Amino acid sequence: MTELQKRRSECSEECHSHEPMTHEDVKDYYGKKLQKSSDLKTNACIAPAKPVPAFIRNVLAEVHPEVTSRYYGCGLVVPECLEHCRLLDLGCGSGRDCYMLSRLVGEKGHITGIDMTEEQLEVARKHIGYHTQKFGFSKPNVEFVHGYIEALTKAGLEASSYDVIISNCVVNLSQDKTSVLREAFRVLKDGGELYFSDIYSSSRLPEEIRSHKVLWGECLGGALWWEDLMRLAAEVGFSTPRLVTANTITVGNKELESLLGDYKFVSATYRLFKIPKNAEKKDCLVIYNGNITGFEKSLEFDCHYTFKENEMVKVDGEVASILKNSRFEEEFTFQPDAEMPLPGSCCVSPKVVLVNPFELAEKFESASVSPATGGCCGTQASCCK
Repeated sequence: MTELQKRRSECSEECHSHEPMTHEDVKDYYGKKLQKSSDLKTNACIAPAKPVPAFIRNVLAEVHPEVTSRYYGCGLVVPECLEHCRLLDLGCGSGRDCYMLSRLVGEKGHITGIDMTEEQLEVARKHIGYHTQKFGFSKPNVEFVHGYIEALTKAGLEASSYDVIISNCVVNLSQDKTSVLREAFRVLKDGGELYFSDIYSSSRLPEEIRSHKVLWGECLGGALWWEDLMRLAAEVGFSTPRLVTANTITVGNKELESLLGDYKFVSATYRLFKIPKNAEKKDCLVIYNGNITGFEKSLEFDCHYTFKENEMVKVDGEVASILKNSRFEEEFTFQPDAEMPLPGSCCVSPKVVLVNPFELAEKFESASVSPATGGCCGTQASCCK
């Protein structure tokens, strides 16, 4: 029997369980049933193949092999402008993203990883010393906390204490996604960002899919309908989610595909900001200064806005508010929309905002365009104070 046949046989044995998923079920799936990435029964939790910036590839190559082998993410979660930031990873697992980002925030930055699976945290904690030495730091800048992403308060995480929160294919595993967003909003500083990749469905999923333990463990059963993300973000107080990238999910398992029927899935990355309530939201003209390492020539902020160095761009009021009230403030020059562009300069007007991740994934596929990734802040200035 081949390895693939073995995985499908194991899936068949578990496919008859339809009790609601609990924290214990998820911990069992990711702590005991999955020992390495190849144990996954579908392609949903496997990062899509796409170009990765050289400076990120170099950092990933420095992450300990055991940590990498227990990686189950669905995207590349690397927001730009991270130097000196305090960053929280929701559902950090074995710590691959935490260690990669600990290198990018630098020794003056700090990374906290939280996860409910002790087996994963054991792997992560075991290699703190290895990465501290590998990165040339005098002391660790990363810690791992046992807890639930729906209950950051109970885990001891203080309000308004993080500049950036990331999550990589984890929110779908929670039964209470509203609490996840609400807790993330609470621990973010004003101007902070939730930048996360996750699996989304083409419509709300029926109970028979949501209660299927293998589909839930494989990040499909708990997938949020993408329109519900817009609603939940608004309810909690976040800015409108900015869609960064999207990729179509191919399940790669005929038995599970038959159970899913016509429901479709994408892996999508969104960025949500915690903007002060009284922040002004007026269209304006911005110029990217080109000081973010890896993105000196252009910064692909989302699927709508790409800022080229020294090029004037007209942005809508919400994006203007985000840029002015976040860690990106010093990376841009701002002027009111009413002012005329400087002589000889070119002003690029915004296009229609694309928010449907399925449309974006289709656009990428038809145009053979590589989705955007994130980056880090350069050494010329600190992004987080």
